[in-house]
Amino acid sequence: MCRDWCELYERLWRPEAFPEWASGLSEAGLEQDGEVWRARGPEGPVTIRFTGHNPFGIMDHWVELGGGREVYVPLRVIRNGEGCLVTLTLFRWPEMSEDSFAADAAWIERDLQTLKKLAEESRP
Repeated sequence: MCRDWCELYERLWRPEAFPEWASGLSEAGLEQDGEVWRARGPEGPVTIRFTGHNPFGIMDHWVELGGGREVYVPLRVIRNGEGCLVTLTLFRWPEMSEDSFAADAAWIERDLQTLKKLAEESRP
């Protein structure tokens, strides 16, 4: 179990912290551009909007992939007793194949495992 949910949220909520565990951003050169962040995604440039700091542990973000496609990623740090639970919802687009969705899910699983290690290593 990880540390106190507020401590973990405070460590992770800033967009600059996402590349520590989100592999799609770790080599992407995430750069702020006003209210949005820009990065180089696997399929080309992406624009990301992040939920601002809040007392609820919400770290939702919207990834604009170009061509009018935008992916909404709900992400939460939720109190669970003395620790916390991090949840990320992955939506399957209607035009997405089962194989493509499975690949995305596997990628997210690897990223969440990295996040888990980060949270456990930084426990007091």
